[in-house]
Amino acid sequence: MKSRGRILVVTSDVPFVEGGHLVIARSTVWALRQAGYEAELLLTPQNRFGRQFQAYLANWLTDVGQDGLGRDIQQVISFRFPSYAVRHPRHVCWLNHRLREYYDLWEMLAAQLSRRGLIKEKVRRFLIHRLDSYLLKNKITKLYAQSRTIQSRLQQWGKIPSEVLYPPPPPRDYRLENYDNYIFSVSRLHPLKRLHLLVEAFRYVNNPEIKAVIVGQGPEAKRLQEMINEFDLTQRIQLIPRGDEKTILNHYARCRAVFFAPFQEDYGFVTGEAFACSKPVITTTDSGGPSELVEDGQSGYILPPEPKLIAEKIDLLAHQPGLAERLGQNAQSFISSLSWQETVEKLTLIP
Repeated sequence: MKSRGRILVVTSDVPFVEGGHLVIARSTVWALRQAGYEAELLLTPQNRFGRQFQAYLANWLTDVGQDGLGRDIQQVISFRFPSYAVRHPRHVCWLNHRLREYYDLWEMLAAQLSRRGLIKEKVRRFLIHRLDSYLLKNKITKLYAQSRTIQSRLQQWGKIPSEVLYPPPPPRDYRLENYDNYIFSVSRLHPLKRLHLLVEAFRYVNNPEIKAVIVGQGPEAKRLQEMINEFDLTQRIQLIPRGDEKTILNHYARCRAVFFAPFQEDYGFVTGEAFACSKPVITTTDSGGPSELVEDGQSGYILPPEPKLIAEKIDLLAHQPGLAERLGQNAQSFISSLSWQETVEKLTLIP
């Protein structure tokens, strides 16, 4: 079959961290190939905090005009900072996020800095804002935001127009097996992912039968295990440090519901994966992208980030497996409306 064109998918990365943007980027490559395009994934440097300007320069200087055989690359699709600094006449950015510490997480960062450090970071923040605004307004052919949360940040910081395009769930073996009596959560164990809310909620769960399984690794692992021990929840909450795709999909297929309540998440494909397995999602009002996908009382619950309120919904689902099934069916119906075929049609500019 004749190729429809050659498209390079570009995202920035740091070593030993498997972020959600990588999963979506790989899924995009898969979808492009399914649609008849030649597609490859290029990982460009992001660098650790404090060395971003070198990373922007490295991306700016990266040659994305031709492949290794001298053949023209007809289009580029980039995802996040600073990968959108690559230069190409047909450049679609499907934005995951900019450097959040200089945008929506600035107050958290500033509170940790010394007076001297604050002055230095204010200068860097000013320059990064100007650089991002220039690139996204002048060097991008079409800009999509992966959620309304991202779209609103673009407007708030830079008045940069964009169109929302939600990513469909990554192509995996989604299925429904049962609604077993446990809550499942999978995430990198980072303070912003707020798995502590689930652990604390189980202090107030009345139903003695329902349990929780958390899969993930990260800097919060020790703290979460200490909380589980302190609250005497070792028989109710299982913390699994690492799970392969098969393990994770098995839990999606069998759990009663999924808990996913990060702080102001850009998108969070966990919600879509849970929905694809006909499972409702418990999230919070300040979770960002997840709260856009969940319809409260229809495909899950959107609650204030308070453990007692989360515990009430866990108890409700524990007592009523039929309720979880009904919510899960609504969730699956919604997520099935997001297709990779339609997404590729929007992302591609090749005539």
